[in-house]
Amino acid sequence: MAKWESVLKLNGDRTINEGTQKSLRDSIRRGADLKTYTEFRFNEHVDTSSKDSQIVEEATEFRVTYLVEDRWVAGIMNLRQPVSFYNGFGPRPSMSFFMYNEDGTQAIARPYLDGVTESERHLYSHGDMPKYHLIKSNDEDSNAPSQNFIYDFEMYNFMVKDDWRHIYTNDSSGRRLFGSLKDLSEASKEGCEFKVGIKGLCDDLESDYDDIDHVVFIHLNSCYYYTELKLMIGSTHPLIRVKPQIPLVYESKNWDFGWAVVRTNGVGFIRKIDPYSLQFTDFERKFEVQWYVR
Repeated sequence: MAKWESVLKLNGDRTINEGTQKSLRDSIRRGADLKTYTEFRFNEHVDTSSKDSQIVEEATEFRVTYLVEDRWVAGIMNLRQPVSFYNGFGPRPSMSFFMYNEDGTQAIARPYLDGVTESERHLYSHGDMPKYHLIKSNDEDSNAPSQNFIYDFEMYNFMVKDDWRHIYTNDSSGRRLFGSLKDLSEASKEGCEFKVGIKGLCDDLESDYDDIDHVVFIHLNSCYYYTELKLMIGSTHPLIRVKPQIPLVYESKNWDFGWAVVRTNGVGFIRKIDPYSLQFTDFERKFEVQWYVR
């Protein structure tokens, strides 16, 4: 069974210690899973009033990965609720869509889920954290505040599990660009895990920037192969869509979250959640999709 491999290590000042950004990009291009390992001191990051300066080791996964213009990697946590050392969870139910870029720059988007209508919705300022450097805050008084920032961890280790096999690609018209549908259906019958890379997933999002090439990688939870139609359909795990740029950042209204359904005939469906209103919208698009199995 493939092990997690360190492909890029950064120092606390985000200079490269070991590995290369190229190694990280090449792995993500092949569909690899992404984790990071970081270190911080308890009284610098968790409780700044404490005298406890022990090192805390954090390992976390990024189930949503972006390859932007085939030359930049970013990962987003898609399942995380805010965590509290003292109380287990943060004070209010929300999602913590933390984002890490390959250069160590970070961001968070936090859609609240509790339906509370109160004016005090913004993220904490973290002004008491000397190693937290705010770059920009967005939508502080909305239901979905976000921040772009740098936290000076003691070190950053980007790790990949690079054991996915690219087995099929369809273009947005449903034409086969690579692989065999038969191999795809056989992998499903054998109980393989499935993952997809969806090209241009975020092109419809708002931004001051023009559309740029990008692929978003996400696991599938269920697959359905229609034997007479020769059609594979897959439904994704929850994903976060962000209008791509380099580095990847959160801006006002340039992101949302939800699910996708992809098909080998190029037809795709998005069920998105507006993070500001928590309203659901379904729409149809056409996508080029890369299919991976393991």
